[in-house]
Amino acid sequence: MKPEHNQTRKELKKQIIAFMQEQEADAIEVGEISEGLHRSGSGAFKELVQAIAELEREDKIVLLQSGKFKLKEASTAMQGRFSGTDRGFGFVTIEEYEQDIFIPPTETNSALNGDIVKVEVTQEAMPWKDKGPAGVITEIIERGTTKVFGEFHPYSDDEVEELGLYGFVTPHNQKLPKPLVKIEAKGIRPVEGSIVQVELTDYADSPEGTDLKGIVTNTIGHKDEPGVEILTIVHKYDIPSEFPETVLKEAEEVPDTISDKDIEGRKDLRNEPIITIDGADAKDLDDAIQVKKLDNGNYYLGVHIADVSHYVTEDSEMDREAYERGTSVYLTDRVIPMLPQRLSNGICSLHPNVDRLTLSCEMEIDQNGDVVNYSVFPSVINSHHRMTYMAVNEILMEENEDRIKEYETILPMLKDMEKLHNILEHSRELRGSIDFDTREAKIEVDPEGFPVDIILRSRGVGERLIESFMLAANETVSEHFAQQDLPILYRIHDRPDEGKMQRFIEFVTGFGIDVKATKDSISPKLLQDILDKVKGKPEEGVIGMLLLRSMQQAKYDVQPIGHYGLAADFYSHFTSPIRRYPDLILHRLIHYYQEVDKSQKAKQLWNAKLPDIAELSSVNERRAVDAERETDDLKKAEYMLSKVGENFEGVITSVTNFGLFVQLDNSVEGLVHISNMKDDYYDYNDRDLMMVGSRKGKTYRIGQKVEIKVIGSDTTNYQIDFELVSDDSEESEQTDAGRKGKQKGRFRKRAKETKESIAKRKDNFKGKAKGKDQGKGKNKSKGKGKNKNKGRRKKKD
Repeated sequence: MKPEHNQTRKELKKQIIAFMQEQEADAIEVGEISEGLHRSGSGAFKELVQAIAELEREDKIVLLQSGKFKLKEASTAMQGRFSGTDRGFGFVTIEEYEQDIFIPPTETNSALNGDIVKVEVTQEAMPWKDKGPAGVITEIIERGTTKVFGEFHPYSDDEVEELGLYGFVTPHNQKLPKPLVKIEAKGIRPVEGSIVQVELTDYADSPEGTDLKGIVTNTIGHKDEPGVEILTIVHKYDIPSEFPETVLKEAEEVPDTISDKDIEGRKDLRNEPIITIDGADAKDLDDAIQVKKLDNGNYYLGVHIADVSHYVTEDSEMDREAYERGTSVYLTDRVIPMLPQRLSNGICSLHPNVDRLTLSCEMEIDQNGDVVNYSVFPSVINSHHRMTYMAVNEILMEENEDRIKEYETILPMLKDMEKLHNILEHSRELRGSIDFDTREAKIEVDPEGFPVDIILRSRGVGERLIESFMLAANETVSEHFAQQDLPILYRIHDRPDEGKMQRFIEFVTGFGIDVKATKDSISPKLLQDILDKVKGKPEEGVIGMLLLRSMQQAKYDVQPIGHYGLAADFYSHFTSPIRRYPDLILHRLIHYYQEVDKSQKAKQLWNAKLPDIAELSSVNERRAVDAERETDDLKKAEYMLSKVGENFEGVITSVTNFGLFVQLDNSVEGLVHISNMKDDYYDYNDRDLMMVGSRKGKTYRIGQKVEIKVIGSDTTNYQIDFELVSDDSEESEQTDAGRKGKQKGRFRKRAKETKESIAKRKDNFKGKAKGKDQGKGKNKSKGKGKNKNKGRRKKKD
C-alpha cells in the first residue's frame, strides 16, 4: 500500500524524532505519536510502528517497561561513513546532518575512504558564512578499504631479507592519503610491473599518517598488457566476470527453439507486425513493439518483453548467479552479462523471423496519453523486422527515400509510433516529468583497447519513442500490481535532498532565473521549467548537470513511494529481464500471481523475500554504475594523453578553492589548478562560487566559456590537467573590489607528461607484456570474445 503523503521511511523517522523532542513529557506512547503525526489509517499506522522499531534498533529511542518510548540521550559522537581524498582531508556523511561534516587532514585519525567512523562535531555549520560543519574522527568502527589494486615495485633480494617486504604497490585511483602500500614477504611474490590485488593487513599509524601494509593475493596481469586496466576495475568492484561451470552446464541444457508445450496457455501474436528497435550492434534484444491507430481514435500499444523467467527458474544455478550479479555491466569495449550468452544472445533474444516466448503488456492509450485499458499476459511472438535507431531516424527525421522503400510495409506503423510517442512525451511534460536530454559519450577504441575517439550521441526519434513505450509499460504494470496490493519490486526515486536543492536554487538564481518555490516544495515540473528556460544557452549543460547531481539516486524497494524524476506515482522495471534481475523477478511474479497463487499466504511469502532482493539489486546496480563510470574516466584520461599541448574550448562546471573544473565539448573534464592561474592572484568566493583576481578583478564562475590547453593526463588516477589560455578578447566578468593575498592551501601535485613520454606510454600500452607466464591467471577474457556485446542497453526505462 502506498504510504500517506508519499513519505519515505527516512523522512518518517525524522518526523518521529522531531515530534518526541517537542513533547514536554519524558516518555510517550505509540498512540500519541500516531495522533500527533496524523497517521491513524491502518497502512500509515503500520508504517509508523515499523519506523519506531527501526529507531529502537538504531539505538535512537528506548522502549520503557511501561510500554512508552523515550529519546535516548544524545552522545557528542555520531556515526557515519568517511569519504576520503588523496589530499588527506575528507567528509563524514551522517543522516542527522543536512551537510557532510568536513574532516581536516590532521583530524582523520588515520581513517581511509569508506570507513565507518565515530565523529565529534567541533564547529557547527555557519550558513551566514556559507560554511558547513567540521569535526574530528574519534574512532574507526569498521574499515571500508580492505584491499587495493595497483602496480607492484619490487625490492632486491637483500632488501627483502632485511625489511621483510617484497616491495611496494602504488594504488590506482583509490583516494588514499599515502602513495604506496608496503607488501609483506608472504603470499604471492609478483614480478616488476605486475598489476596486483592487495589484501591490507596493517593500518598502523606513523608520524606521516597511516602506514599501510598488505599481501598480494592475486596477479591480474602486467601493466603493459592491453585491457589490464579494465580487468583491474572489474576486480576492484568484485564483479563476477566468468560463469561457474555449473551455470554454463545448466545454460547448455536450455533448448535453442521453443516447443508446442512451451506455447500452451500463451496468446499467439506471431502473425502481428511486431518489430524490435535497438542499437545496430546490440545482441540482447529483449523488447519488441507494435502500434496501431484504433477506430475510436485511440492508439493500441503492445510492448512484448522476452520471457526470461521461463528459462531461468527460481533457485536454479542460473537464477542464483543472476541474483549475485544483479545486472549486466557495460565497460567501453566489452559486456559482462548477467546471463550466459546462450540465453542473452540466443533463445531469450527477440531475433527476427523466429518464435520467441514473451510477456506482453497491451495498452489502449487516448489522445491525452492516458492508458484507458490494458492487459498483461504470457505470449509468443515472431518479430517481423530487426530495426535500428539509425534506420528509424533516417525514415522519420530525415525522410531517407532508400530507407523508406526498404521498410515501406511498416511505414504507416512507424508514423503512428511517432505520433503516439509525441502524445506520451507531451503527457509526461504536463505532469512534470524531468527530461535531462543528455548526450551519451561513446568512446571508440582500437583492437587493443586504446581510445581513438570520443563521440557524443544525441537521442533521435527512434531512441525517444522506445523510451516512451517502455516507460508506459513499466508504469502500467507497476500500477496493475499496486492496485491489487500484490507485492512486487518497485523502482523508486525519492525527493531531492533539501540542502542540495537549496544550493541549486541559489545557483540558478544567479543566472536570472526566478524560482517560485522553496527547497522542500519544489516540484519536478518546476525543475523542468528551469531546464526549458536555459535550453540552447551556454549554461544549459552545467545547470542540467548540477540538477542531476542534486537528485537522489533511484533504487529498488517494496514500497511504491513513486518516482520523483518521472513524476510517476507507480513505477517498476519490467522491460529488460535479460540484463536486470529486478525485471526478471517481476516476470516471475506475473507468472506466479496469474498461474499459482495470489492469496494472503502468497503475499506473506513474497513480502519476506523481496526486501533482500531489492537491497542487493540496488547495491549491484550502484556497483555497475561506478565501474562503468570509472572505466569511462580511465579511457578519457588515456585519450587525452595524445592531446597534451592542444587547445580546446570548454565550460566551467565547478569552482573550488583549489581551481576550476572545465568540461570540453567531448565530455572530458579536467582541472585548471589555481597554481596554474598565473596571470593574477585569485581568491575563492565560496558564497558565489567563483574565482576573483585580486589585482585585475577578472572572475571565473560556473557556466562560463573558456579556452584551455591540455598540460597533462594521469592514467593512474584518471586526472586531466588544463591551464587557461590567455585571450584579451575572451568574455570575462570584472569586479570593482580587488582582493589581495595569495591563495592558501595545499596544491595537488600532478605528473606532467611530455610528448616523448606520451608516445612511450602508448607504445608500452600496445606492446606485448613481458613475463607473460607470471601470474596471469585464468581471467584473461573477462567478458571479451564470445561474451562481447557492444550494444549499450541504456534506454531510459
